[in-house]
Amino acid sequence: MAGSDRFSLKGKVAVVTGAGSGLGEDLALALAEAGAGVAVGDRNGTLAEAAARRIRRRGRDGLGVEADVSRTEDVDRMMAAIEERFGRLDILVNNAGISIPAATLDAPLEVWQRVFDVNSTGTFLCSQQAGRIMVPQGGGCIINIASVYGHVGVDPSVSHPPGNPTREDLAYSASKGAVISMTRALATYWAEFKIRVNAISPGMIRTERLKTAVPGDTWSRLIERTPLKRPGTGEDLQGAVIYLASDAASFVTGQVLCVDGGWLAW
Repeated sequence: MAGSDRFSLKGKVAVVTGAGSGLGEDLALALAEAGAGVAVGDRNGTLAEAAARRIRRRGRDGLGVEADVSRTEDVDRMMAAIEERFGRLDILVNNAGISIPAATLDAPLEVWQRVFDVNSTGTFLCSQQAGRIMVPQGGGCIINIASVYGHVGVDPSVSHPPGNPTREDLAYSASKGAVISMTRALATYWAEFKIRVNAISPGMIRTERLKTAVPGDTWSRLIERTPLKRPGTGEDLQGAVIYLASDAASFVTGQVLCVDGGWLAW
């Protein structure tokens, strides 16, 4: 296989979690456009099915599944639905994630636990169940969505105004650091099964949700901190996920691809 054919996902089956809207939906549509059948997992079943319909309108098989990745029974049901519909699973994109900003000195334990339940435990549960499908079929690919904040600490003067600890998000950073470590460890454990495990660490991606959640002056500081002087978009991550999912990355595992506009180059 040569040239652009190495990036084709024709005949492959993928699932993207947290893909009912935003970045996850962008990634699911990109995988479909590259040729894959795609299952859309989301805790909002209505959004999951709507995204699946958009995939089907593009001529690919799309399946919407309601699932909270922090719940074992939901993950089991999602994977069972994928096996029933497609008969296999080649690509898992662990995109589902949450952020609950809170002052670190005052944050209740429940905040920490909920963020880790979704971001870290959810990545583990989905990977474990996907592995149970991929091992007997002879291989597969797992792509975890991490964050630049899994690599470095947060500069408070950039991410939120000084003296405003309510915007601190220690649990998010710590949970994404765990995802990065999990990526590397799982890549070595599952290499013998021909399962590649990689991660993408996005920088400042301006999704529809964040456009309203992050104040304009904060965006200005974030953009100034980014060498390319602009926020990222879902489209900026689409090429990365297609590459890591495709045969073009057949010798790539245990790696973290930073799509951050140069954020970590300073």
